[in-house]
Amino acid sequence: MDRNREIQEAIQAGEYALSCLRDARSELNSAGNWGLLDLFGGGMISGMMKHARIDDAKRSMRRAQQALNSFRKELQDVDNMSFGGDIDGFMTFADFFFDGFLVDMLVQSKIARAKEQVDDAIRRVEDMVYTLRRYQ
Repeated sequence: MDRNREIQEAIQAGEYALSCLRDARSELNSAGNWGLLDLFGGGMISGMMKHARIDDAKRSMRRAQQALNSFRKELQDVDNMSFGGDIDGFMTFADFFFDGFLVDMLVQSKIARAKEQVDDAIRRVEDMVYTLRRYQ
């Protein structure tokens, strides 16, 4: 395969990863909002909604993780390029999020940490896609 095609495939994989990461951030925001309501006495419905949004966030983060794995594989096809960062360093950003939730404050803390890591992953992937575009 020619270099331009490899770069284009990497860009497409990166853009898909960004889309998945942005979806995960949105789901985490929703889970966090419902979690705050539940924390401050929102009642049974807010508790149910919080857990539903947490489940949605977990699914979104798993999709983002898979998309990042695909992006990493595409980057491996584009050799001799430096991206100013190692994608493997944030490939496991969601691992802790899938652990069990014990108390509401811990949930909020985990959601906040996951959002920070998703935002970091978005910045890194955006930088890599930008660099790939310069090589086209």
